[in-house]
Amino acid sequence: MTIQRPTPMPTLFVPHGAGPCFFMEWSPADAWTAMADFLRGIAATLPRTPEAIVLISGHWLAPEFQVTGARQPDLIYDYYGFPAHTYALRYPAPGEPALAARLASLLSDAALPCAIDHERGFDHGVFIPLKLMFPQAQIPVVQLSLRQDLSPAAHLAAGRALAALREQDVLIVGSGMSFHNMRGYGDPHFGPISERFDAWLTETVEAPADERDARLRDWQQAPEARLCHPPRAEEHLIPLLVAAGAAGESRGRRVFSDRVMETVLSAYRFG
Repeated sequence: MTIQRPTPMPTLFVPHGAGPCFFMEWSPADAWTAMADFLRGIAATLPRTPEAIVLISGHWLAPEFQVTGARQPDLIYDYYGFPAHTYALRYPAPGEPALAARLASLLSDAALPCAIDHERGFDHGVFIPLKLMFPQAQIPVVQLSLRQDLSPAAHLAAGRALAALREQDVLIVGSGMSFHNMRGYGDPHFGPISERFDAWLTETVEAPADERDARLRDWQQAPEARLCHPPRAEEHLIPLLVAAGAAGESRGRRVFSDRVMETVLSAYRFG
């Protein structure tokens, strides 16, 4: 008898927008509407409600990998100059200390030292997209840091170390931006530049796993790579590499794309 195994959770790379952009007025008013609608629709595309979420944000870098270990993490309002009400946003999702310990163990076993931070809260790369994706804030969340050397190989390896969690209904989400040059936003000159990089990134994500990972390890060689992610500022792209590593052999595809502030921004799903 063939035993039908449940479909594993996919892994995702999602854009988290500009600060608290989804929860305030913007000009033009509909600038972030399509992205917000995409994020709100993600839960309905999953095979089941996740048991937990592991989220990798571009806003936490540490010398070695770290994970949040608090039972009820606070929020870190790490954006500046926005309306007062955006500093009162809430996302009371619980942490999951046992899962944090599991992550640290899996990474350490893969020769990627990882510590547990029992004090750190969730930065806006976590709570802003999750407020749209899972607004009830009932699913436990553990945040995984980036390693501050931003090594592509290390972050792909970190994802591979966590891949088995997909079989346990853990949703692994990379949260960043596929284009993140602060000088480029709003500049029409960067429209074609972002398009060329986005085309390469989409082709890469949709390639077979071995080719995909090889290309991502050398992402700096992509067309316009350093204009879209300047040197030492690629932290908003690197969460994609963790999601890709965790995908294993699962194929990837682009599931969202929009032009915002003159640049193309995309989201990807593996599995």
